[in-house]
Amino acid sequence: MPPLRHRGAAKKPMWIIVLLSLVCVALMGAYVYPPRRYSACYFFASSVCTPFKDWLPNVAREKTDEEIISSVVIRDLLSMPMPVSKNPKIAFMFLTPGSLPFEKLWDKFLQGHDGRYSIYIHASREKPVHSSSLFVGREIHSEKVVWGRISMVDAEKRLLANALEDVDNQFFILLSDSCVPLHTFDYIYNYLMGTNVSFIDCFLDPGPHGTGRYSTEMLPEIEQRDFRKGAQWFAITRRHALLILADNLYYNKFKLYCKPAEGRNCIADEHYLPTLFNMVDPGGIANWSVTHVDWSEGKWHPRSYRSADVTYELLKNITSVNENFHITSDDKRVATLTPCMWNGTKRPCYLFARKFYPEALNNLLKLFSSHTAA
Repeated sequence: MPPLRHRGAAKKPMWIIVLLSLVCVALMGAYVYPPRRYSACYFFASSVCTPFKDWLPNVAREKTDEEIISSVVIRDLLSMPMPVSKNPKIAFMFLTPGSLPFEKLWDKFLQGHDGRYSIYIHASREKPVHSSSLFVGREIHSEKVVWGRISMVDAEKRLLANALEDVDNQFFILLSDSCVPLHTFDYIYNYLMGTNVSFIDCFLDPGPHGTGRYSTEMLPEIEQRDFRKGAQWFAITRRHALLILADNLYYNKFKLYCKPAEGRNCIADEHYLPTLFNMVDPGGIANWSVTHVDWSEGKWHPRSYRSADVTYELLKNITSVNENFHITSDDKRVATLTPCMWNGTKRPCYLFARKFYPEALNNLLKLFSSHTAA
C-alpha cells in the first residue's frame, strides 16, 4: 500500500508543471502575437485585462481602408488654406422643437448688424411662429429629433450643411430655443473672429457617464482612451464645420454603438464631437463651450432660470466666470477648474447662456442694455 501512495503523490507535481507550462506558452504567445482587437479581453474583467495590455509591445496595427480614406481627407482639410471672405459672418444655428421664445431679445441683439450674421432654424416638431421679422423664412428642412440619439447629431450636421452654403459664414454657433446672448453683438463677433480655434467642450470623465458609456464595438478605430465627453453647444470655425460633414468613419461608430437606454446609456451628442476632435485635432479646440449651462443641481437636465431668477447680478456673475468647470461622474467626483485662454490671455468664458424659461423674456429685455453696457 505505501508504494501506491507514493506513486499518486508523485503525479501531482507533474500536473502542476504541465499547467504552468501551458500558462507560460499562452502568455508568450500573447506577448509575441498580441490581438489586433481586444476581443480576448471580453473574457476577463477590465481591471485585469487593462494592465496586461499595458505591458504588451506597441505593435502598429494595419489600418482599414476606411481609416486611410478618413485620415487623408481630414489631414488635407486641416492643412489646406481656407477661402478668405471679404465680409465674414457668424452663422447662428438654432436647434429647436418649434418657436423661439426669445426672438425679440435676439432681434435687439442683432439690430444694426445686417450683413454680419446669418440665421438658420431647425424646427424638429412644428413650424415656428415668429415675433421678429429677422427670423422669418430662416427655417431649413428639418427632421424629427430624439434626445440622446444620433438624430440630434444629424440635425446639427443639417444646420452646418445649410450654413456652409454661404461662403461668407466663417463661424458657426449651435444654439437652443432656451439660449440667450450675454454680450453685445460686437463683443461676440470680435471674440470669435479674433481667434482660429473652435469652442468645443471636451474632457476626460472616467465615470459611468463618461468612459463608462464607451463600447468596445468602437474598436479598432476608437479606443477607450480616446473617448471624451462635453456639452453639445459649440462655436466652430469653417474648417472644423467642413471636417464634421466630411467625417463618416467616426460618425458611423457613434450611430451604431452610442445609444441611450441600452446598458451604457450613451448620449451621442455629448460624446461624438468631443471624441472626434480629441482624436483628429486636439490642439484646434479650446475644450470649453462658450454657452454657459448650470449643472450644479446634479440632475439629468441643467438648471432652468425662471423670471424671478433673472437679475443683473445673475448675468454679471455668469459673464465674469473666467475658468471652465468640469467634474467626473465616478465616486471620486474630481472637480477641475481650467482658465479660459483666448489667444494666450485669460478671458471670460461665456458668450451665451441657457436654459431660460420663456417667462424670463421681459426681464431679459429690460436688463440687456444695462447689463451689456456695463
